[in-house]
Amino acid sequence: MQVLIPALPVIGPDLGVSSAAAQLVLTLYVLGVAAGQLLYGPLADRFGRRPLMLGGLVLFLVGSLAAAVAPGLGLLLLARIAQALGGCAGMVLSRAIIRDCWAREEAASRIGYLVMGMSVMPMLAPLAGALIEEAFGWRAAMLAVALLILPLLLLVWRRLPETLPAAQPLPGLRGMAGAWMALLRLPAFRALAAISAASSGVFFAFMAGAPFAVVQGMGHSPRVYALWFVAVSVAFLAGSFAAGRFTPRFGMRRMLRLGLWATAAGAVLQALLVLLFPPSLWLFFLPMALTALGNGVAQPSAVAAAVSVRPQLAGTASGLVGAGQMAFGALMTLLVGITEGGAGIGTSLAMAGCGIGALLALRGAGRGAA
Repeated sequence: MQVLIPALPVIGPDLGVSSAAAQLVLTLYVLGVAAGQLLYGPLADRFGRRPLMLGGLVLFLVGSLAAAVAPGLGLLLLARIAQALGGCAGMVLSRAIIRDCWAREEAASRIGYLVMGMSVMPMLAPLAGALIEEAFGWRAAMLAVALLILPLLLLVWRRLPETLPAAQPLPGLRGMAGAWMALLRLPAFRALAAISAASSGVFFAFMAGAPFAVVQGMGHSPRVYALWFVAVSVAFLAGSFAAGRFTPRFGMRRMLRLGLWATAAGAVLQALLVLLFPPSLWLFFLPMALTALGNGVAQPSAVAAAVSVRPQLAGTASGLVGAGQMAFGALMTLLVGITEGGAGIGTSLAMAGCGIGALLALRGAGRGAA
């Protein structure tokens, strides 16, 4: 997802399309991940985690190769959707596998470590993408991603066992909708899904708007953006580590509340600084680091609590939560694409709105996050 973000201001002119059209490279990827997660959950509850994981990685490989050679925006977008549908297998199934193997509180800790590990690539991807784009063009970044999938496929094939405790009946479209509705009827699940979506929306708003604010608004290179983004990723990494270390001691509810307050505080602070002071990398990225720290703390507890509401539907719940995250994230990328003029104002206001929304959703979580 992140490897092409520094190149967004370059992809449009290269393909002869507008900046708003180039933004679809991110938006449709996010929507593809949202749609894919709705399908992987029920299918994994029926056919198992391992075969779905392998199939998703193969699809991601094919989509990456297609994106590298796409002659125009239309085919590039189709390839990115294929990438998304394949790549989201890891997002859904890794969480479901953890819930298969560990109890609720321990699962939150394990998911914290999982998120910590997952934050390494987003930390490196923008910088790698910027360096590759400068040296070889943005298409080479798609080839690099494809090369990374090959050893991962081998690792999953040889080392990942099947963890599904008991296969559930294949629901069909009506059954899948029934499973989704059964979860959405639960107030705690709705609140936890909203928390996860809104807090993730802060990140998607930042990813969509920050490259334009830094490259076009402040006049820096994509490499400068990528280097500063490393600080954001390190903060998220630290928050995820804290979640893994301290959730068993302090409980999910307390960690969730602490993380959401930090997320909202950083987003609101950034909006105020952008509105009141001249553009500055320090003022733009340091509040975002606080937001990232809070997100790293909050997300594992929100996800672990959501997939524990109905443990027998852990895969479906994981997919539904992930789909909500990505659908809301796609909405944020569209909103920021329309409102961001390069000064960072549209980006910061969208982030602040998401952070406040996550805090409001926490009030409805009740005992589901206790």
